[in-house]
Amino acid sequence: MKEFNMEGIKVIKGGVTAAAGFMAAGMSVGIKNNGKKDMAMIFSKKPCVTAGTFTLNKVFAAPVKWDKNIVYNEETAQAVIVNNGVANACTGVEGDNACALEAETAAEALGISETAVLLGSTGVIGMQLPMEKICNGIKELPAKLDSSIDAGTIAAESIMTTDTRAKEVAVEVEVGGKKVTIGGMCKGAGMIHPHMATMLCYVTTDAAVEKKTLQKMMSGIIDDTFNMISVDGDTSTNDTALVLANGLAGNPEINGESPDYDLFEKALYYVFRELSKKIAGDGEGCTCLFEVQVKGAATKEQAKILAKSIATSNLTKCAIFGHDANWGRILCAMGYSGADLEPEKVEIFFESEGESLQIVKNGTATDYSEEKATEILSKNPVVCIADVHMGSESATAWGCDLTFDYVKINADYRS
Repeated sequence: MKEFNMEGIKVIKGGVTAAAGFMAAGMSVGIKNNGKKDMAMIFSKKPCVTAGTFTLNKVFAAPVKWDKNIVYNEETAQAVIVNNGVANACTGVEGDNACALEAETAAEALGISETAVLLGSTGVIGMQLPMEKICNGIKELPAKLDSSIDAGTIAAESIMTTDTRAKEVAVEVEVGGKKVTIGGMCKGAGMIHPHMATMLCYVTTDAAVEKKTLQKMMSGIIDDTFNMISVDGDTSTNDTALVLANGLAGNPEINGESPDYDLFEKALYYVFRELSKKIAGDGEGCTCLFEVQVKGAATKEQAKILAKSIATSNLTKCAIFGHDANWGRILCAMGYSGADLEPEKVEIFFESEGESLQIVKNGTATDYSEEKATEILSKNPVVCIADVHMGSESATAWGCDLTFDYVKINADYRS
């Protein structure tokens, strides 16, 4: 992705219902004992071309297998059913059969084909889905479907696990003289690490776009967004990101030769980037989003490796939590990353709320103020900029600080 700017992109309120023809709903079906919402539905009035990316964990959940088959082998899909509380992972044949029953129930309730139903699950691994509750919920949700902003927010709330807030983004762009809208929702707070993370992400658009073009765009964008975030270094079994495009905007179909290809790709990138940042900034127990920018790298890959190494360093994450400008941990993380590095050229800066402080020049400490550094590190978000002066490539990774509450949340997760 080239240097990003907002030209041509209008940020609007909303999420998965922002684009024309999409409706959503959410409710409690009793999967969770606390009465919180635990199932969501997204539905398009018109069949959608789809694109998807999935976990690279060799242990992957039944709905991941189901969705891969739909996205890769079917021309269109029209609905998404998502539950939280139970992941339907490591559930064997019974888990696969549960997916088939979910799709059958949804197809009957919505009047569509079973192969037009995409599925998502998140929650505890190893438990079987409570299918009576699941199926009853699927039958009830169609009556609640609505195209309002509030309906999209309810759906976003209904897929949360340890998330503290719903995560939504929506934008508008002009494509071929037509207003095109892209909106999305996601969940994720723990077990977050490339490739992909314990995250579910659903993006909807009313753009007309060729299926193979949409998949190409999405795969490239994911590498620079969801594959550049980390909370705790754990890659999950259920990671799924989907895009559904129904074409109701009426624009000329976007393909690899379209004059509006770059603008639409940029808008889609923005949606995925902001959703990624919302996940990283809501990491379990965290107090701030930690953004790491590596500049001056010889290659893009070198920049990515260095940025990820800093963002995922537990010692660095603890220092950010303590508002401690312990730059040695950052330089150390760069050194063990495996990427080429000339330490004596490195410069490191901390930034927040428009203030910037250089703490390292030519690989050694500057005469910086510890008090000013602590002030900057006490804000949210905190940005670390590492310039390695080896070339012109750059990359950004997103993480969060590591706090006492992370351990508490994960020690008590099942209870």
